[in-house]
Amino acid sequence: MLSYLHAFHAGNFADVQKHAVLTLALSMMQAKPSAIACFDTHAGSAVYDLESERARKTAEADAGVQKLWASRNGLVSSDWQPVMQMLSRLNAGEGRLTVYPGSPAWIRQFLRPGDALTAFELHPAESGQLADWATEHGARVLHEDGLKGLLRRLPPSQPRLLTLIDPSYEIKSEYLDVADTLQKAWQKCRHGVYLIWYPVLTSHLQTALKQAVKDSSLRKVWCSEVHLRMPPERGMTGSGMLVVNPPWGFGDRFSAMIEDIAGDQALGISHECSWLIPE
Repeated sequence: MLSYLHAFHAGNFADVQKHAVLTLALSMMQAKPSAIACFDTHAGSAVYDLESERARKTAEADAGVQKLWASRNGLVSSDWQPVMQMLSRLNAGEGRLTVYPGSPAWIRQFLRPGDALTAFELHPAESGQLADWATEHGARVLHEDGLKGLLRRLPPSQPRLLTLIDPSYEIKSEYLDVADTLQKAWQKCRHGVYLIWYPVLTSHLQTALKQAVKDSSLRKVWCSEVHLRMPPERGMTGSGMLVVNPPWGFGDRFSAMIEDIAGDQALGISHECSWLIPE
Protein backbone atom coordinates (compact mmCIF):
# COMPACT_ATOMS: atom_id res chain seq x y z
CA MET A 1 0.00 0.00 0.00
CA LEU A 2 1.51 3.33 -1.10
CA SER A 3 -1.24 5.86 -0.42
CA TYR A 4 0.53 7.71 2.40
CA LEU A 5 2.03 11.11 1.55
CA HIS A 6 3.84 12.98 4.30
CA ALA A 7 3.04 16.35 2.72
CA PHE A 8 -0.32 16.22 4.53
CA HIS A 9 1.44 15.96 7.90
CA ALA A 10 4.77 17.76 7.44
CA GLY A 11 5.75 19.92 10.40
CA ASN A 12 3.19 18.51 12.81
CA PHE A 13 3.95 17.92 16.52
CA ALA A 14 5.25 14.42 15.75
CA ASP A 15 7.74 15.85 13.24
CA VAL A 16 8.92 18.34 15.86
CA GLN A 17 9.66 15.50 18.28
CA LYS A 18 11.19 13.21 15.66
CA HIS A 19 13.47 15.83 14.15
CA ALA A 20 14.50 17.15 17.56
CA VAL A 21 15.62 13.61 18.44
CA LEU A 22 17.38 13.29 15.08
CA THR A 23 19.26 16.58 15.23
CA LEU A 24 20.29 16.09 18.86
CA ALA A 25 21.57 12.57 18.18
CA LEU A 26 23.58 13.74 15.18
CA SER A 27 25.09 16.73 16.94
CA MET A 28 26.07 14.61 19.96
CA MET A 29 27.57 11.88 17.78
CA GLN A 30 29.63 14.45 15.91
CA ALA A 31 31.45 15.36 19.11
CA LYS A 32 33.76 12.56 17.93
CA PRO A 33 35.59 12.97 14.60
CA SER A 34 35.06 9.45 13.18
CA ALA A 35 32.77 9.22 10.14
CA ILE A 36 29.08 8.30 10.40
CA ALA A 37 26.96 6.35 7.92
CA CYS A 38 23.40 7.70 8.05
CA PHE A 39 20.42 5.72 6.78
CA ASP A 40 16.84 7.00 6.41
CA THR A 41 14.51 4.09 5.68
CA HIS A 42 11.38 6.09 4.76
CA ALA A 43 12.76 9.38 3.51
CA GLY A 44 9.77 11.02 1.80
CA SER A 45 10.27 14.08 -0.39
CA ALA A 46 13.04 15.79 1.66
CA VAL A 47 11.46 19.28 1.55
CA TYR A 48 7.80 20.30 1.98
CA ASP A 49 5.81 23.38 1.01
CA LEU A 50 3.72 24.34 4.04
CA GLU A 51 1.50 26.52 1.85
CA SER A 52 0.67 23.68 -0.56
CA GLU A 53 -2.87 22.40 -0.94
CA ARG A 54 -1.95 19.16 0.82
CA ALA A 55 -0.35 20.87 3.80
CA ARG A 56 -3.17 23.38 4.19
CA LYS A 57 -5.84 20.68 3.94
CA THR A 58 -4.83 19.33 7.36
CA ALA A 59 -2.98 22.44 8.66
CA GLU A 60 -1.12 20.16 11.08
CA ALA A 61 1.98 22.34 10.96
CA ASP A 62 0.02 25.18 12.59
CA ALA A 63 -0.07 23.26 15.86
CA GLY A 64 3.48 21.94 15.39
CA VAL A 65 6.46 23.66 13.84
CA GLN A 66 4.66 26.99 13.38
CA LYS A 67 4.15 27.19 17.16
CA LEU A 68 7.75 26.12 17.73
CA TRP A 69 8.92 28.89 15.40
CA ALA A 70 6.71 31.46 17.10
CA SER A 71 8.21 30.45 20.47
CA ARG A 72 11.84 30.51 19.29
CA ASN A 73 12.88 33.59 21.29
CA GLY A 74 11.84 31.91 24.53
CA LEU A 75 13.67 28.62 24.01
CA VAL A 76 16.15 27.92 26.80
CA SER A 77 17.94 24.79 25.58
CA SER A 78 20.84 25.58 23.26
CA ASP A 79 20.14 22.27 21.49
CA TRP A 80 17.32 24.03 19.62
CA GLN A 81 19.85 26.30 17.87
CA PRO A 82 20.64 23.91 14.96
CA VAL A 83 16.91 23.45 14.39
CA MET A 84 16.22 27.19 14.33
CA GLN A 85 19.21 27.83 12.07
CA MET A 86 17.99 25.25 9.56
CA LEU A 87 14.46 26.66 9.53
CA SER A 88 15.81 30.18 9.14
CA ARG A 89 17.98 29.19 6.17
CA LEU A 90 15.02 27.66 4.34
CA ASN A 91 12.57 30.48 5.05
CA ALA A 92 12.84 34.16 4.22
CA GLY A 93 11.90 36.69 6.85
CA GLU A 94 10.61 36.33 10.39
CA GLY A 95 6.97 35.50 9.66
CA ARG A 96 5.28 32.15 9.24
CA LEU A 97 7.31 29.26 7.90
CA THR A 98 6.58 28.28 4.32
CA VAL A 99 9.16 25.50 3.90
CA TYR A 100 9.77 22.54 6.18
CA PRO A 101 12.63 20.03 5.80
CA GLY A 102 12.00 16.31 5.97
CA SER A 103 14.38 13.93 7.70
CA PRO A 104 16.89 13.52 4.82
CA ALA A 105 17.29 17.30 4.64
CA TRP A 106 17.89 17.47 8.39
CA ILE A 107 20.52 14.73 8.14
CA ARG A 108 22.19 16.29 5.10
CA GLN A 109 22.61 19.58 6.94
CA PHE A 110 24.80 17.85 9.54
CA LEU A 111 26.99 15.78 7.21
CA ARG A 112 30.75 16.34 7.41
CA PRO A 113 33.40 15.14 4.95
CA GLY A 114 33.49 11.38 5.34
CA ASP A 115 29.89 11.10 6.55
CA ALA A 116 27.30 9.64 4.18
CA LEU A 117 23.52 9.60 3.73
CA THR A 118 21.56 6.76 2.13
CA ALA A 119 17.84 7.50 1.78
CA PHE A 120 15.24 4.88 0.88
CA GLU A 121 11.80 5.69 -0.52
CA LEU A 122 9.40 3.24 -2.15
CA HIS A 123 6.57 5.62 -3.15
CA PRO A 124 7.18 6.49 -6.84
CA ALA A 125 6.16 10.15 -6.60
CA GLU A 126 8.05 10.71 -3.34
CA SER A 127 11.19 8.92 -4.55
CA GLY A 128 11.27 11.02 -7.73
CA GLN A 129 11.18 14.28 -5.78
CA LEU A 130 13.73 12.89 -3.34
CA ALA A 131 16.08 11.94 -6.17
CA ASP A 132 15.81 15.44 -7.69
CA TRP A 133 16.73 16.95 -4.31
CA ALA A 134 19.57 14.47 -3.79
CA THR A 135 21.34 15.39 -7.04
CA GLU A 136 22.10 18.81 -5.57
CA HIS A 137 22.84 17.65 -2.04
CA GLY A 138 25.15 14.67 -2.38
CA ALA A 139 22.82 12.04 -0.96
CA ARG A 140 22.30 8.50 -2.22
CA VAL A 141 18.67 7.65 -2.98
CA LEU A 142 17.40 4.10 -3.44
CA HIS A 143 13.89 3.34 -4.71
CA GLU A 144 13.24 0.24 -2.64
CA ASP A 145 11.84 -1.08 0.63
CA GLY A 146 13.83 0.70 3.30
CA LEU A 147 13.67 -2.06 5.92
CA LYS A 148 15.02 -4.71 3.57
CA GLY A 149 17.45 -2.29 1.97
CA LEU A 150 18.93 -1.29 5.31
CA LEU A 151 19.70 -4.88 6.26
CA ARG A 152 21.40 -5.50 2.92
CA ARG A 153 23.76 -2.58 3.53
CA LEU A 154 24.88 -3.26 7.07
CA PRO A 155 27.45 -3.02 8.44
CA PRO A 156 28.55 0.19 6.70
CA SER A 157 32.11 1.04 5.69
CA GLN A 158 32.13 4.02 8.05
CA PRO A 159 33.06 3.25 11.67
CA ARG A 160 29.76 4.56 13.10
CA LEU A 161 26.08 4.30 12.18
CA LEU A 162 22.93 6.37 12.64
CA THR A 163 19.65 4.99 11.33
CA LEU A 164 16.18 6.56 11.30
CA ILE A 165 13.26 4.15 10.86
CA ASP A 166 9.88 5.87 10.54
CA PRO A 167 7.32 4.13 8.32
CA SER A 168 3.75 5.35 8.04
CA TYR A 169 2.39 2.19 9.72
CA GLU A 170 -0.41 2.12 7.14
CA ILE A 171 -0.24 -1.65 7.39
CA LYS A 172 -0.63 -3.09 10.90
CA SER A 173 2.11 -5.66 10.32
CA GLU A 174 4.66 -2.84 10.06
CA TYR A 175 4.88 -2.59 13.85
CA LEU A 176 6.33 -6.09 14.10
CA ASP A 177 8.27 -5.68 10.84
CA VAL A 178 10.06 -2.70 12.38
CA ALA A 179 10.86 -4.62 15.56
CA ASP A 180 12.20 -7.56 13.53
CA THR A 181 14.30 -5.29 11.31
CA LEU A 182 15.68 -3.47 14.32
CA GLN A 183 16.74 -6.73 15.96
CA LYS A 184 18.46 -7.95 12.77
CA ALA A 185 20.14 -4.58 12.16
CA TRP A 186 21.44 -4.48 15.73
CA GLN A 187 22.91 -7.96 15.31
CA LYS A 188 24.79 -6.72 12.24
CA CYS A 189 25.94 -3.47 13.84
CA ARG A 190 25.57 -3.48 17.61
CA HIS A 191 27.26 -0.13 18.19
CA GLY A 192 24.87 1.72 15.83
CA VAL A 193 22.46 4.38 17.04
CA TYR A 194 18.93 3.54 15.88
CA LEU A 195 16.00 5.97 16.02
CA ILE A 196 12.53 4.46 15.64
CA TRP A 197 9.43 6.62 15.36
CA TYR A 198 5.91 5.33 16.01
CA PRO A 199 2.46 6.89 16.46
CA VAL A 200 0.70 6.74 19.82
CA LEU A 201 -2.84 5.66 18.94
CA THR A 202 -6.16 5.25 20.71
CA SER A 203 -6.13 1.69 19.34
CA HIS A 204 -2.82 1.04 21.17
CA LEU A 205 -1.33 -0.72 18.15
CA GLN A 206 2.06 0.71 19.11
CA THR A 207 2.24 -1.58 22.14
CA ALA A 208 3.02 -4.54 19.86
CA LEU A 209 6.17 -2.78 18.65
CA LYS A 210 7.31 -1.83 22.14
CA GLN A 211 6.66 -5.30 23.53
CA ALA A 212 8.50 -6.97 20.65
CA VAL A 213 11.51 -4.75 21.30
CA LYS A 214 11.32 -5.54 25.02
CA ASP A 215 11.26 -9.27 24.22
CA SER A 216 14.28 -9.01 21.90
CA SER A 217 17.96 -9.27 22.76
CA LEU A 218 18.44 -5.52 22.29
CA ARG A 219 20.08 -3.48 25.02
CA LYS A 220 20.11 0.22 25.92
CA VAL A 221 16.76 1.33 24.45
CA TRP A 222 15.43 4.71 25.60
CA CYS A 223 11.80 5.67 25.00
CA SER A 224 10.29 9.14 24.60
CA GLU A 225 6.58 9.79 24.16
CA VAL A 226 4.85 13.13 23.75
CA HIS A 227 1.10 13.28 24.29
CA LEU A 228 -1.38 15.93 23.19
CA ARG A 229 -2.97 17.63 26.19
CA MET A 230 -6.20 17.85 24.17
CA PRO A 231 -6.15 14.61 22.18
CA PRO A 232 -8.71 13.58 19.57
CA GLU A 233 -11.19 10.83 20.40
CA ARG A 234 -9.77 8.66 17.64
CA GLY A 235 -6.46 8.29 15.86
CA MET A 236 -3.09 9.66 16.88
CA THR A 237 -2.93 11.14 20.36
CA GLY A 238 0.83 11.28 20.66
CA SER A 239 4.17 10.42 19.14
CA GLY A 240 6.90 8.05 20.28
CA MET A 241 10.61 7.57 19.67
CA LEU A 242 12.81 4.64 20.62
CA VAL A 243 16.52 5.39 20.72
CA VAL A 244 18.87 2.42 20.73
CA ASN A 245 22.37 3.20 22.05
CA PRO A 246 21.67 6.87 22.80
CA PRO A 247 24.77 9.03 23.36
CA TRP A 248 25.63 9.56 27.01
CA GLY A 249 23.42 12.28 28.50
CA PHE A 250 20.98 12.22 25.58
CA GLY A 251 17.86 11.73 27.70
CA ASP A 252 18.49 14.74 29.92
CA ARG A 253 19.29 17.02 27.01
CA PHE A 254 16.26 15.94 25.00
CA SER A 255 13.95 16.32 27.99
CA ALA A 256 15.22 19.88 28.40
CA MET A 257 14.34 20.56 24.77
CA ILE A 258 10.80 19.27 25.21
CA GLU A 259 10.34 21.21 28.45
CA ASP A 260 10.80 24.38 26.39
CA ILE A 261 7.79 23.62 24.19
CA ALA A 262 5.48 21.49 26.35
CA GLY A 263 3.25 24.22 27.77
CA ASP A 264 -0.19 25.08 26.51
CA GLN A 265 1.18 28.36 25.11
CA ALA A 266 3.56 26.33 22.91
CA LEU A 267 2.73 22.90 21.46
CA GLY A 268 0.34 21.75 24.20
CA ILE A 269 2.07 18.44 24.81
CA SER A 270 3.28 16.46 27.79
CA HIS A 271 6.39 14.30 27.81
CA GLU A 272 7.16 10.90 29.28
CA CYS A 273 10.54 9.21 28.98
CA SER A 274 12.21 6.16 30.47
CA TRP A 275 14.46 3.23 29.61
CA LEU A 276 12.44 0.65 27.71
CA ILE A 277 15.45 -1.64 28.12
CA PRO A 278 18.02 -0.46 30.69
CA GLU A 279 21.66 0.20 30.01
